[in-house]
Amino acid sequence: MTNTLIVTMGALFLVGFGIGYIYRRYVAKIKFKSAEEDAQKIISDAKKQIEIQKKEVFLESKEKLQKEKDEFEKESKSQKIELQHLESRLITREESLDRKVEILEKKEKEILLRERVVSEKEKELERVQEEQRKDLQRIAGLTVEEAKKMLLVSLESKVRREANGIIKDIETKARETADKKAKEIIGLAIQRNAVEQTTEMSVSVVQVPDEMKGRVIGREGRNIRAIEAATGIDLIIDDTPGVIVLSGFDPTRREVARLTLEKLIADGRIQPTRIEETVEKVRQELENSIKEEGEKASLELGIQNLHPEEIKLVGRLKYRTSYGQNVLQHSKEVAYLAGMMASELGANVSVVKRAGLLHDIGKAVDHEVEGTHVQIALELARKFKEQESVIHAIACHHEDEEPKTVEAVLVQVADAISASRPGVRKETLESYMKRLNNLEQVAQGFPGIEKAYAIQAGREVRVIVIPEIVNDQRTSQLAKEIAEKIESELQYPGQIKVTVVRETRVTEYAK
Repeated sequence: MTNTLIVTMGALFLVGFGIGYIYRRYVAKIKFKSAEEDAQKIISDAKKQIEIQKKEVFLESKEKLQKEKDEFEKESKSQKIELQHLESRLITREESLDRKVEILEKKEKEILLRERVVSEKEKELERVQEEQRKDLQRIAGLTVEEAKKMLLVSLESKVRREANGIIKDIETKARETADKKAKEIIGLAIQRNAVEQTTEMSVSVVQVPDEMKGRVIGREGRNIRAIEAATGIDLIIDDTPGVIVLSGFDPTRREVARLTLEKLIADGRIQPTRIEETVEKVRQELENSIKEEGEKASLELGIQNLHPEEIKLVGRLKYRTSYGQNVLQHSKEVAYLAGMMASELGANVSVVKRAGLLHDIGKAVDHEVEGTHVQIALELARKFKEQESVIHAIACHHEDEEPKTVEAVLVQVADAISASRPGVRKETLESYMKRLNNLEQVAQGFPGIEKAYAIQAGREVRVIVIPEIVNDQRTSQLAKEIAEKIESELQYPGQIKVTVVRETRVTEYAK
């Protein structure tokens, strides 16, 4: 029983083992088949991917190749066009060179022909000279050396005459060109600086209600006396309705009086103490205004590094007039004109502008300091350490010194233009013409004078003498005598330059 059980169990074990073995083999076979199918699928997918990548690479390569081909064709086309341009230029240059060669060949032929003609003329000239030498020796019995000297003298005289004619033509053309250019520059400068000019009088008028006139006069005239004592200006109160006239030759004081009176009338409190306080306050305000005017002028002209005292003096010129012309406006105009002419001529613009603004600075204090306004201006310029070129230009603007620089001449010219053009200075045409006629008559009163002209608005007298009567030594003496007679007999502003001209002219006619 036991043995049978064991055998049965062993048989069952073997059967189970066999079944398990067969199952495992079956399962393994199924897995192998599935793996083989997966492998086949992977290989198939890989082949497809490879094909796709091959197509993409092919397409990219084809596209890149096409792009490179297009770029190459474009570059080739550009190079071809450039080569065509170069070829065209070379052809043009070759044609130009051919033309030049032809011209040179023609010129060479002409030169050879001229050389031949010159050579023949030289031979002819030598032959003629030889004949002249023989004739001179035969006729005058002169030696060869003596005849040669005579011939050279004759040739030298002829050459000198021709040279003088050429020099005269050149000088005439140069003068014509220089005059034209100078007129253009001056005209342009004047047109670009066409400013209005106003004349100022020695009186000012203040508008005042008639009922305030009594308060301005005050009890027994104490208010008017206080105003006149504090300002140094005369007040004229008459029957003229609505105005009080301020009279005085100092424009700064007159301005102080005008502003003081306006403030007092506006305030209504008019009494000696109030008058003195207002005058002092107005003077301080006017000082500030003067400084602002000086700074404004220097800023407009682009002038820098002016001394503070110079700025104040420039500002004071606003209240200074010369023959009715405002001196500050005149100084600014001179600076503008000189600067414009300097820029046209390539001169130093900053120097002429500075000298133009400061040239009449002496007029700001000429009533306080002894000397002419030019001398005072020079002293102030040296005091404020202005550069030498500016000082020289200031010194020359009324010809106290001879100009040595272009800048000095430009300032002198600009000053004359600004002061002499019509309408600038308060002088009637009748008195102006009378003054010029008097100058000419005084100059023509001396013997030996052919003509006399008053020029530069009466700043200069040009005298033409008869050369057969007045010699060179007498010329300088005559200029001095005319100047002394003008000083003694005439009244005139500034100074007058006397120029005496003695000219000898020789005229010949070729028939």
